[in-house]
Amino acid sequence: MTDPKLDRRELIRLALVAAPATLASACGWKGGILEPRLRAFSRVNDWVGEHVLQSNRRLAPTYPVSRRTPAPAFPAYTQTPGFPRLSDPSAWRLEIDGTVERPQSLDLPSLRALPSLTYTVKHHCVEGWSAIGTWTGVPVSAVLDLVGLRQEARFIRFESFDNGYYNGWDLKSAMHPQTILAWAFNDHLLTPAHGAPLRLYSPIKLGYKMTKYLARITVTAERPGGFWEDRGYPWFGGV
Repeated sequence: MTDPKLDRRELIRLALVAAPATLASACGWKGGILEPRLRAFSRVNDWVGEHVLQSNRRLAPTYPVSRRTPAPAFPAYTQTPGFPRLSDPSAWRLEIDGTVERPQSLDLPSLRALPSLTYTVKHHCVEGWSAIGTWTGVPVSAVLDLVGLRQEARFIRFESFDNGYYNGWDLKSAMHPQTILAWAFNDHLLTPAHGAPLRLYSPIKLGYKMTKYLARITVTAERPGGFWEDRGYPWFGGV
């Protein structure tokens, strides 16, 4: 189910990022008297990730298709029991609004008509496992260029139809050349197991930051929280 070949650098980065989340979530523990210190550690970790480690010139490594984890062994998680499914997939639209010049409501054919990117990369979970898969989608930067960002734009809220799941991202991470709105996994259209019809994907983030079942993108001047981030997971969640 997992790819055990994590190099030393990956293990160190995952350990630093995952520590607060693992402690905060283990066995339902909320942190007790250590919670303020855990959250302070998480904020420091977020700052280092965003201001020291992150660079849009740093690309995650790619792999040959032969290294892919078998699709049935690639873990899939949701908040909704089973997998969320649209009653009428043809009626689905991605709503894009907020601090933008030209709000949009895009269907899947419109998104697939935009320039796309395909890569085979390693997926990292905060729980410590990794897997390799191939993803295809439109760069988030291309979609943001389509709507036009206002000067005050700083953050993005990605919302799903999976039982209230959402994530907040900084604009720089969203504009990273490998951050995409994926509509295909391993050369096939997404299935409900992996976020159909559209999901956020980026190999520079931990898995819980990659909003599946995407329904809305809201550009904001204020930093949004996130489903797990509001429960103590690191907000930046970079790898």
